[in-house]
Amino acid sequence: MALLRELRSLNAAQKSTFTACFLGWTLDAFDFFLLTVCLKAIAADFHTGIKQIAEAIFWTLVMRPLGALIFGMMAERFGRRPTLMLNIVCFSVFELSSAFAPTLTSFMVCRALFGIAMGGEWGVGAALALESLPASGRGFFSGLLQQGYVFGNLLAAALYGAVFPHLHGQGMLTNWRVMFMIGALPALLAFYMQFKVEESPVWKEAEKRREESATRRGGVPLRTLLTYLPTFLFLVLLMTAFNSFSHGTQDLYPTLLEKDHGLAPGRVGLIVVISNIGAIAGGVCCGAASERFGRRRAIVFAALAAMPVIPLWAWSHSAPLLAVGGFLMQFAVQGAWGVVPAHLSELSPGPVRAVFPGFAYQLGNLCSSRNGVFQAQLASRFSGGTLNAVMSATVVVAACMVALVAALGREARGEAWQHEAEKEHVA
Repeated sequence: MALLRELRSLNAAQKSTFTACFLGWTLDAFDFFLLTVCLKAIAADFHTGIKQIAEAIFWTLVMRPLGALIFGMMAERFGRRPTLMLNIVCFSVFELSSAFAPTLTSFMVCRALFGIAMGGEWGVGAALALESLPASGRGFFSGLLQQGYVFGNLLAAALYGAVFPHLHGQGMLTNWRVMFMIGALPALLAFYMQFKVEESPVWKEAEKRREESATRRGGVPLRTLLTYLPTFLFLVLLMTAFNSFSHGTQDLYPTLLEKDHGLAPGRVGLIVVISNIGAIAGGVCCGAASERFGRRRAIVFAALAAMPVIPLWAWSHSAPLLAVGGFLMQFAVQGAWGVVPAHLSELSPGPVRAVFPGFAYQLGNLCSSRNGVFQAQLASRFSGGTLNAVMSATVVVAACMVALVAALGREARGEAWQHEAEKEHVA
């Protein structure tokens, strides 16, 4: 009921804008996860090992901060809408290029370029969506927007299960290449945006005032970024904690289920799906709750709520209890994450709102990108390879980090962004 009430409160233009931004993030994640589900097939096609192909994931992740910076600065100068359209076309083109890569080296280059495009989508899309929506519903739509990443993961897994087994092509039409060709379809979303999506009213107002005062066209010089450096460093620290929290509970969890609990792949897949359902529910519920209780309180509560779930999540002795634990753990983890788009956007100064959230997000992701490696190494050294203890400790440390850093920040719930252009003009 709350979902329908919030959606009905939007006018047609706002609904179209949010739909486009949600789909952009969903399809961006969908294209990324197509690589993860096709690793074995790609390795066989290039006559190499899975470890070598997994390097493509690394190159995608490591290039994402660069994309967040490039596309974020473009969004400040040229507007959120055209930048997001270009961004969607770019990651679709690089996905299609990956499908036709003739060698492993060219495939790696395509995935690095895809990483640049992927890195730009979240920050620009969040700025366009949240600047176009009423401040009173920002928390709810933040939670819903963030779960586009989970939907993209589920979509990739569903396509893999439904289509991949029936593909038996050869040459440039091998099964994984066809999957990547399908992954290029998000480019069609740009055509939808051309006719249905309007520019951010906050950006338009700022641009109008700059034109009236005869100042140069909006942009973000380096000195402007440096002016807000303390805020930016805080956001990077916050997002490092957040990414450690999510990656620390997700990346090796299927391995934990298989190795520590001896579950068959089918049951592992089912538990992961149930966990993702919990993630979606948590993101929406906690995002909406942040409107009433504040962004910081919602994050702190959700993060700390993950710790009592640890015994059920990692140490249960039956698949049903592990499924319940997975649901509750991701409800808490993604519940905290559901507040992130609104909280980061509200903490970011108006002149850099399209740059700071996405750039900080991706740098935090980069800082925590070796999380899984460290977990595996610690498990191998101290617990004979079993992951229960290491992943349980990870939840405690990461949850406390998220709660502490979030509590140290300021509360900016529901700030009126419409007045920022006037403040910038006066300054």
